[in-house]
Amino acid sequence: MAEPSLVRFKKGLKVTRKVFDIHTHIGWMDGFNYYGLPKPVNPTIYTDNDRRAKIEIMDNLGVERSVVLSNYGIPIPTQPFTLNSVVCDAVVGQKDKRLIGGIWFSPMLKMKEENEKALKLAGEDNIKILKATCLLGGNWNPAEWDEETAAMWENIISVAEKHDYVMMLHTSPGGGSDVSNAIKFIYKYGKRIKVHVAHAGGGVSGHIKFVPEFFKMIKEGYKVYTDTSWAVGFGPRYLFDEMLKQGVGEDRVLFGSDEPWSDFWSEYYKVDGLGLPEDLKQKVFWDNAEALFGA
Repeated sequence: MAEPSLVRFKKGLKVTRKVFDIHTHIGWMDGFNYYGLPKPVNPTIYTDNDRRAKIEIMDNLGVERSVVLSNYGIPIPTQPFTLNSVVCDAVVGQKDKRLIGGIWFSPMLKMKEENEKALKLAGEDNIKILKATCLLGGNWNPAEWDEETAAMWENIISVAEKHDYVMMLHTSPGGGSDVSNAIKFIYKYGKRIKVHVAHAGGGVSGHIKFVPEFFKMIKEGYKVYTDTSWAVGFGPRYLFDEMLKQGVGEDRVLFGSDEPWSDFWSEYYKVDGLGLPEDLKQKVFWDNAEALFGA
């Protein structure tokens, strides 16, 4: 394991409100030769490798509760599965419930056996989420699944349905993770299970595609949620402006930092820095997450 980072959160700077961060990662991940670099790098600088380290960072920031998910980023689809045990060690049996966890699974058929092993963790104490990405392969669009893939997904959906889990889908513009595909997924399953669209579509085109559909789906009774982590520029402003105009969705947007792959303070002020009503900020930073995941 590499030496601890010299760059840490500035001590003494803490949030001034109750914060429930619904999107953070946990677990050591080795460096990688990203984009053909000659040597492996660890671009996130630090990693919260266990419960103690995660709580220390939360206390430093003034964050009361967080969701922890397997750390990932290297193009090896089996790697995030190895950190499901780290997630469970951090959350299972903890009475204070400051941390709740998500089980990592994969949308790819070749990961079927790994998925079956991971889903055996369903029902463990303080596990509330199933999390996946298509950055390592796969596609959210049910129309593009073959028969075996569809059967694998039906098993995953059934587990989420049984345990009332939230399914968190990474989204980004382009590829299998394109939010257009996630929207098709929600139209198929979003009345059976709760679906969290991470990153509000995940970029310029993603925000433009997602925001109108988000409010349309809410009005049509779909159990869809989102967060503003990794939202770019106009994204949060567009999302909340439409919310206030349409009068729906105040209970469907949550705060997430995506640490260590984003920056807590940048993500925090995306919301806190907007001229939103204070009661809406309270919902985004705390009430909505507590309602979704439990007090």
